Amino acid sequence: MSRYEKRGVSSQKEDVHKAISNVDKGIFPNAFCKIVEDYIGEEDEYCNIVHADGAGTKSSLAYLYWKETGDISVWRGIAQDAIVMNLDDIICTGATGPYLLSNTIGRNKHLITGDVIKQVIDGFEECIKTMSSFGVNIKFTGGETADVGDLVKTAIVDSTVACRPKRSEILEVDIQEDDVIVGFASYGKATYESEYNSGIGSNGLTSGRHDLLSHEYFSKYPESFDINTDEEYIYSGEFLLTDELAGTRLDIGKALLSPTRTYAPILCKIFASESLRSQINGIIHCTGGAQTKVMKFLDKPLHIIKDNLLEIPPLFKTIQETTGTPLKEMFEVFNMGHRLEIYCQKDAAEELISISKSFGIDAQVIGRCQPSPSKKLTIQGIEY
Repeated sequence: MSRYEKRGVSSQKEDVHKAISNVDKGIFPNAFCKIVEDYIGEEDEYCNIVHADGAGTKSSLAYLYWKETGDISVWRGIAQDAIVMNLDDIICTGATGPYLLSNTIGRNKHLITGDVIKQVIDGFEECIKTMSSFGVNIKFTGGETADVGDLVKTAIVDSTVACRPKRSEILEVDIQEDDVIVGFASYGKATYESEYNSGIGSNGLTSGRHDLLSHEYFSKYPESFDINTDEEYIYSGEFLLTDELAGTRLDIGKALLSPTRTYAPILCKIFASESLRSQINGIIHCTGGAQTKVMKFLDKPLHIIKDNLLEIPPLFKTIQETTGTPLKEMFEVFNMGHRLEIYCQKDAAEELISISKSFGIDAQVIGRCQPSPSKKLTIQGIEY
């Protein structure tokens, strides 16, 4: 059993996928999100997407940082996480909006104040405004803040995003044997970001924070973790939240709290070119399952080879080096430096990379696809 599983979480969520295995997959079965008929307008040329997700355990980390440093502004980033985990899944289908957004905040009122809630709501508004300036239009429709202290130890921030695209816009994942893979960096500073992003996103935070942070937080903040987890795996690291992350200007806490990067501005620009769009055979948002995510959408026997990855950023290097976690597990839990992949014809790669770099985000061809007698994935020589 991996360290991740021993903390009560799963990168692959096998039990969840088994539970939903018989659920209807919608009208585009291999699209990145479930897509249904147009129940709103009942028009044959349209379809509906409604997607729910959230910031996961990252809100527990925000709580920790706020209590330790007094910096309440970290809660704003949690709102961005909740938006992007929906927005970027949807836009991988080719649906570029406009979008409707609603949020749900569950809090323990004894610990999470109204000032924290205001920061979260302001974070939603701030992210929406930034996206609008880059042509990504989101309408905030309100939401629900529930006082559920019997269920939630600190706070959890989730959202739901909906849109009504034309069916002709939808891109299903249909990876071909001669495709190359373009990876888009999850770290650095995009033109639409205010500071350096560590690349962490909103996946793997249960392991990330417990692997790095000092055990002193075990006794100080018992409300910040699952008491059913063996103490050995709770805050088992060597760092304080305010310790510097080597190779960056961020401390460990701020690095772990880097808001999940959205690739929506890049993808909107890519989709604006019909000739470029026609050369794309699949877009994968490397969230749950991280670098192995593509295998959930591979519908034919192919060998996916990733052997030219972007440089692994400092945060993931620090996690791996200080814990000794095998690289195989790291690639299953963390994005390790890129969280978006486009599977495309070779001739499209250069233009995709150029568009990404125009937004300050590094990108490169990270791998390729080859014929195979069975479905297979190899990452830096490691087979899955």
